[in-house]
Amino acid sequence: MNTRNIAGQIMGQLEAFEGSKAAMDSSELLIVRGKSRQKIKPEELGSTISQILKDMEARELDMFSDETANIISIIDEQIRSQVQIQGETDIYGIYRLKESFENMNCHADYGMGLADDIAIFIVLWKDKSGIGPLFVELVVSALEG
Repeated sequence: MNTRNIAGQIMGQLEAFEGSKAAMDSSELLIVRGKSRQKIKPEELGSTISQILKDMEARELDMFSDETANIISIIDEQIRSQVQIQGETDIYGIYRLKESFENMNCHADYGMGLADDIAIFIVLWKDKSGIGPLFVELVVSALEG
């Protein structure tokens, strides 16, 4: 299965396909942002991500493992091959992501899975006020070109 098919299935499952936009689209990497029409409670963000990964037959990864750090480095290289980025790779930046959203008064959660040689990284966030949509950011990366 290719990155576009996987992204389409996930955005469809989250009811976030309509109006979604590709932030980056290459042969090996697809980053998509959208707004979900689903009403997911903040405490269910993590389990929603886990269920999506399970539905995609992806093995959910421990976000703090060496395997995940290696995958994040590969994704970073894929992004840097498309966009000029100053500074060194910061694989730990992803771990600060949730804290950053919480500092902006948002509930957030993220998770990563691996389906064969395709990495799937999902971030869900929403305003703590309960007003507004559930935002989705999805990264689908073919790790082996």
